[in-house]
Amino acid sequence: MGADGRGPEDVRRDIATEREALAGAVEDLKGSLDLRPKLPLLAGGAAAAGFVLGGGVGAVARLVFRRRREGKPTAKVGRYTLVEKR
Repeated sequence: MGADGRGPEDVRRDIATEREALAGAVEDLKGSLDLRPKLPLLAGGAAAAGFVLGGGVGAVARLVFRRRREGKPTAKVGRYTLVEKR
């Protein structure tokens, strides 16, 4: 027996119990971290963040304002102008 009054079998039993509890907790955590159903949302968010961080907003704004200064329609879809010239 050890100083705490427990024998080797008690310690082994406690270790086995803790190991089973830890394995159950890991399985629960794996289930809550399943990202497959959220993949389209995560991909869209990553694409938007990449666009913003890559300077996409500034590049589009420069294109629109440059075309406005040159007197060209800034954004057209077919025969419809989305942004009017001033």
